[in-house]
Amino acid sequence: MFIDFFYQMKDNGLPVSLQEYLLLLEALEADCARQNVDDFYYLSRSVFVKDEKNLDKFDRVFGKCFNGIDFIRENDNAEIPEEWLKKMAELYLSKEEMEKIEALGDWDEIMETLKKRLEEQKERHEGGNKWIGTAGKSPFGAYGYNPEGVRIGQDKGRHGRAIKVWDERAYKNLDDSVELGTRNIKIALRKLRQFARQGEATELDLDNTIRATAHNGYLDIQMMPERHNAIKILLFLDVGGSMDPHIKICEELFSAARTEFKHLEFFYFHNCVYEGVWRDNMRRKSEVTSVMELLHTYPHDYRCIFVGDASMSPYEINYAGGSVEHWNEESGEVWMRRILSVYSKAVWLNPLPIEQWRYGHSIDMMKTIMEERMYPLTIGGIDGAMKELRR
Repeated sequence: MFIDFFYQMKDNGLPVSLQEYLLLLEALEADCARQNVDDFYYLSRSVFVKDEKNLDKFDRVFGKCFNGIDFIRENDNAEIPEEWLKKMAELYLSKEEMEKIEALGDWDEIMETLKKRLEEQKERHEGGNKWIGTAGKSPFGAYGYNPEGVRIGQDKGRHGRAIKVWDERAYKNLDDSVELGTRNIKIALRKLRQFARQGEATELDLDNTIRATAHNGYLDIQMMPERHNAIKILLFLDVGGSMDPHIKICEELFSAARTEFKHLEFFYFHNCVYEGVWRDNMRRKSEVTSVMELLHTYPHDYRCIFVGDASMSPYEINYAGGSVEHWNEESGEVWMRRILSVYSKAVWLNPLPIEQWRYGHSIDMMKTIMEERMYPLTIGGIDGAMKELRR
């Protein structure tokens, strides 16, 4: 098993040596991994990975070699957590079974039917395909399946099919102090640079100091404003829901952007930008910034960067009232086009792998609105986005 692991690493370009392999065997002999797969992962990673650029390669090889393996001592007592038993009530269908379930209809029909169900229903339901309940095939409820519906009373998404979410959400602010893994992102962002010296003179101007001193015959210190990147950025960050798995990479991007751009304004949104955005996810209901106010506050020379997976119901983009969280008087597309009409230099960074984009209708719609200026949230994608913004 470990020999195959070693050769898989070599075949995938990891610079590993026989000496490191023998060191791993010695550590296992000393029970450093404590017969636990997590401990073995960190032990082998510390032995074989000497450069952070190889972390992803190592993870892919480790997953391929040890997927599904766990090490349990013979005297360990395994208990099934209570929440696992509760989840047994959820409805799980095969792909073929899912395809047989038809959507209720268009947006208006779904919302009108929900209104009728709320008026008619008097008790709790489980299973079935009509009433609001759990583990069923109805368009309304929790822990079931329907191609399009309203999620009610479920802690998080499972299939990514809900067109509206009844429950209150709480999102965490991105941490701009995160530094791990931001180095390469910073390098890519630096391609969008336009240096200028403006403001108060706070730096020593050595060349002019020498020149003035030689000319005047006495020490004549000359100062100049700090040199900084004059590019101005509006950063819009999608949070919550399907973006939760991408929090780490978004935090790294956020941290790098705060370092690289002196003029950076950031706002949060969910799925699609509507009439309001916010700066603090803990106060997103009480402290909302009007997008119209934003358009009149920041001049047109700002560059716009949207960050999100663009994975949502198409209704959220092209219907009034399509937002999963509130009733928007105008569609998301209307608001996006308003923003783009003011800020012509704009790009969208998508954390989903580019090969998955073709499976999302909403992604294709957002690409069209952005005039194909959507890039993957990778080093190469950021590099391409910065070139686009520099034009």
